[in-house]
Amino acid sequence: MNDIKEKLKTLNSLTWCPGCNNFFILESVKRTLAKLIKEGARQEDFAMVAGIGCHAKIFDYLNISGFYGLHGRALPTALGIKLGNPNLTVLGFAGDGDTFAEGMDHFIHSFRYNADMTLIVFNNKCFSLTTGQPAPTSQIGFKSKANPEGEYIKPINSIKLALASGATFVARVGSRDLNFISEIIEKAIKHKGFSYIEAMQECIIFSDKMKKSDLFYKVEDNHDLKKAAELADEWDYGNEQGRIPLGVLYQTREETLEEKSPQLRKLKDKKIGWAGLDK
Repeated sequence: MNDIKEKLKTLNSLTWCPGCNNFFILESVKRTLAKLIKEGARQEDFAMVAGIGCHAKIFDYLNISGFYGLHGRALPTALGIKLGNPNLTVLGFAGDGDTFAEGMDHFIHSFRYNADMTLIVFNNKCFSLTTGQPAPTSQIGFKSKANPEGEYIKPINSIKLALASGATFVARVGSRDLNFISEIIEKAIKHKGFSYIEAMQECIIFSDKMKKSDLFYKVEDNHDLKKAAELADEWDYGNEQGRIPLGVLYQTREETLEEKSPQLRKLKDKKIGWAGLDK
């Protein structure tokens, strides 16, 4: 499988900070795609969209087609790709500020649409690319050059938000367990519908106090909504108290956008995109 992984590399220089958790997520994505390609998928059938932020450099390092999006607009761009060719396996990469500030509306509506694509949010709880300003997920008391007195606005619990928005797949991973991250990404990709993965990580420059690996614990795949709500409540993003459950926190099966739309069903049946209709 190493030869397949080599083909997923690019020639671009890696410019993340040495020791950045993003390296682990990149490696996990490569492992997952290499496994799927070995099982019969084609490299050209994968597509990605990245937002703006440190996470977005993954676009430079992963050799699949896609778009470098605008800040907060990874999801609508990913949906556009899926509408253009529903046969593609579409991955969205975004940051916590990217998703829950500028992109909040797209996040909520993506669960409503339930298009068959996957979003991975790199949650380091600050805007690291622009030197560490607080993000919508920053804990109470988080200090930065932008607010030296400390954050006083309560953060968003994205797991609860996803469940309230009608999610069919919600998962959480730490950012250092390569095999586990790869396993969860594979489950997300194979899920029929919109899949959301929160990757909990610290920024080693601006939020390195958020080292919570001792609080992580893994749960079995959960299909009960009530249990999912309980899991979502275990970790308090505001005061950083509680344990942090990892794994598939909720999964259910509902009709996807592609299954509901007669036009998209036709493209799926013919295994073509809109560009192929006139051939």
